[in-house]
Amino acid sequence: MTTRLNPITTPRFEARAEKARRNKEAALAAFIGKKAEIDAMLARLQALSDDHFNCAPDEAGWAMVGTLEHYASLLKRITDSAFGEGEHAR
Repeated sequence: MTTRLNPITTPRFEARAEKARRNKEAALAAFIGKKAEIDAMLARLQALSDDHFNCAPDEAGWAMVGTLEHYASLLKRITDSAFGEGEHAR
C-alpha cells in the first residue's frame, strides 16, 4: 500500500525519502522480474540441451554443428560479459 504525500504539508526531505523508497522498490521488482525471465530461458535451454537440441544421433551433421557453434558463440558473449572475461576482461 502506498501513501500519497501532500507536498504542501510534508517537508521536502520526507517527500524525497518517500520517492527514493518507491524508486528502490520499483527497481527491486524489475530486477526480480528480469531474473525470473533469465531463469526461465536457462531452464528451457537446459531442457533443449538434455534432449540433444532435438537432434537424434543418426541425424547429427555439419549443419547441426554450425547451429550449436552459433548458440555457443552467443552464450560465450553473455558469459564473457557476466564474468568479465574475453573482450570484457577487466
